[in-house]
Amino acid sequence: MMLTRALVALVSSLIFVAVPAQATPPQASTPPMGFNNWNAFGCDVNAALIKETADLFVSSGLKNAGYRYVNIDDCWSLRERGADGRLVPDPAKFPDGIKGVADYVHGKGLKLGIYGDAGTKTCAGYPGSLGREELDAQTWADWGVDYLKYDNCNNQSDGSQEDYVRRYTAMRQAIDRTGRAIVYSICEWGTSQPWTWAKGVGQLWRTTGDISDDWPSVRSIIRQNAPLAAYAGPGHWNDPDMLEVGNGGMTATEYRTHMSMWAMMAAPLIIGTDLRAASAETLAILSDRDVIAIDQDRLGVQGRVVSDQNGLMVLDKPLADGDRAIALYNSTDALATVSVATRATGLRGAGSYRLTDVWTGGATQVRSTISAGVPAHGTVVYRVRPLRDPATVPPAVAVGGELGTVVSGGGGELATAVTNRGVGTIRDLAVAARVPEGWTATPTTGHRRARLATDATLETTWTIAVPAGTPAGSYPIDVSAAYRWGPQGRSATTAGQIVAVVVTAPEDGRRHLSTIAPVTSVNGTGPVETDQSNGGPLENDGSLITIGGKVHTRGLGTTTGSELRYYLGGRCSRLITDVGVDDEAAGGPATFTVYADDTATTSGPITSGTTLTADLTGAAWLRLVVASTAAGVHADWATPVLTCGGVPDDSPVLPESRTLFSFESGTEDFTIANPGDGGAVAQSPLFHTDGANGLKVSTPVAGNWFGKALAAPLDLTGATALKFDLKAGDVGTVGEIAVQVGDASSWCQGGLWGWTNAGSSRTVTERFDQLGCPAGVTLDPSRIRGVWVFLNTGGEVHIDDIRAE
Repeated sequence: MMLTRALVALVSSLIFVAVPAQATPPQASTPPMGFNNWNAFGCDVNAALIKETADLFVSSGLKNAGYRYVNIDDCWSLRERGADGRLVPDPAKFPDGIKGVADYVHGKGLKLGIYGDAGTKTCAGYPGSLGREELDAQTWADWGVDYLKYDNCNNQSDGSQEDYVRRYTAMRQAIDRTGRAIVYSICEWGTSQPWTWAKGVGQLWRTTGDISDDWPSVRSIIRQNAPLAAYAGPGHWNDPDMLEVGNGGMTATEYRTHMSMWAMMAAPLIIGTDLRAASAETLAILSDRDVIAIDQDRLGVQGRVVSDQNGLMVLDKPLADGDRAIALYNSTDALATVSVATRATGLRGAGSYRLTDVWTGGATQVRSTISAGVPAHGTVVYRVRPLRDPATVPPAVAVGGELGTVVSGGGGELATAVTNRGVGTIRDLAVAARVPEGWTATPTTGHRRARLATDATLETTWTIAVPAGTPAGSYPIDVSAAYRWGPQGRSATTAGQIVAVVVTAPEDGRRHLSTIAPVTSVNGTGPVETDQSNGGPLENDGSLITIGGKVHTRGLGTTTGSELRYYLGGRCSRLITDVGVDDEAAGGPATFTVYADDTATTSGPITSGTTLTADLTGAAWLRLVVASTAAGVHADWATPVLTCGGVPDDSPVLPESRTLFSFESGTEDFTIANPGDGGAVAQSPLFHTDGANGLKVSTPVAGNWFGKALAAPLDLTGATALKFDLKAGDVGTVGEIAVQVGDASSWCQGGLWGWTNAGSSRTVTERFDQLGCPAGVTLDPSRIRGVWVFLNTGGEVHIDDIRAE
């Protein structure tokens, strides 16, 4: 989106007033490094946590590694301002106030950050700073604050970019008038494309929605932030959100990719884990000096995308000493060889190049192609420079491989490829494959080569045999290449790891197909989405599946050109599913075909919905295929149910769900938890996922809890999560769940505050293990005394089917 002339004039005038000429280097001349409590603690923040984290910065070496800011997020204040209009730190959490914490942190040679919001209230419902910018900025300055994260909830915005510029520049001006140097972090989730206007307003700006501690979130954020290199530089950084390293939702490989790609993208490095419980591996990732050096390089250039194809991406980042950082990133689910020609990067011409792996410190040399076998979800980062004498450095040898699906009790074919990218021939090459105990790997083509020249490849095929009874899951196969190099015949070994996926047939029962992972998944646009439509190229960007006005909470959102494969092993009998083009993007027609091995059941070209019933008796494989003459048609498999093991057709569909409130008889006595904050409820047929009615909720701008306190305890023993379906109105809304438990009806909530965009719909989910209770209170699912949902932003929101699952 291009800036209009009027907006350019507005930005220019505001920046001219707000930001006087700065001396070199600018504030935040390199991306800020620090800590923020939100990812690990949510609202559970207090002075002790912040002080202990500051202590750990010093004792663990993080301070010496470059981390400086210890930042407090939401929920630090009282719910109301003081009599003088000022924000008041919660005295129970911060008995010495924020000033006392700031003094302590400063005494460690560190800096303190605080959280505010460019709305009437923060995301968690505490006082916001809209219209109070001057007072709040001066308050923070008086306390000694050094960093402000400024959020975007309850913003009263008309949605225009002009309004975003106005609100965030108002705080910029207020900060400048205090005379205190405060790093200003604009946190509006990339909504108004701040990279196009925020240089000179903030030192950093969020480019995406909130990160979560899982691989799809990190992968999606990389895809959004990586193309924005042109907008970053000293004093103005793209911010893809805080680090999740150490929070437990990803593998070590994925966490290293997280850290690597943030460094390559010159992103702020803000730790989001509990450092008091951090493992040695977590601290090693967070404090790796070679990776941090790339992020903090004084040249201040975000790495540019050199290539991006089929889930493999190469980034190139120039460094101040003349080196280049080259990242080979593999977002796919299998080992892949990622390569880039040196001439495609910014490297100057040379006969050979030295590669230093920033994670291992190992050095190799290449002639003209930088290449590596990169594990699934992994990233290899090299620091590269021209090399005069390649004979002194081992050659770079890439080990790659590919293995199809392996059936328990059967086998598969492994293909390996070993490529010499170094200057000079390698000799006595021998390739080996080490498989799990009880498996066998037998080469069916040559796995040895006397000599392998530069850029030559040895390809080998192997027969893999898997014992019967091997459980479904992922199993490592280590592939190694041993060889000799150089005039003296020095020995070397290069290794890579392939993940073998063993599949087994589904268990007996009737199941929502969206709860079963496909063996392979190919889609025309972006990923196949689970229990939502395919909104576009990113993960989790759709709404609830809707065909002909009917809303489905289960299903698979695809586009034309998609194919999903499931292994059935001859154990399943039927698939029944609604199919059609999603209402969110009318188009088509599309043809839906269910293949039971080679037997097809097809819808023919359709645009509205229909139901397909496919006989799967005896089939080993199930395929779902969508085709059309039109590209990018949003095509849904809605409420697909798979029957296996000969169970009766009236058996319950798993996982079982128990509806608590469906609003068929009215509002079901739903009310508001805080009457003074406003809000109202009414039965409505405009949005429903269970029955013919839902609940229309008129929300106050700052939000309220809507729900019901129960006269008798509700027993939800066996349930693991609570869910409800939501459709936002003309403005987006936060969706959150809380329960009351025990005789005292204590409140337990997760603090996740999931956001739904205007006009979009989704299922909001909160696992019981995500709900935090007050000290001394245990969440007993058999004694639920109240169920509540939080909604906000001052518009109408529709909800339905509050349920336990």
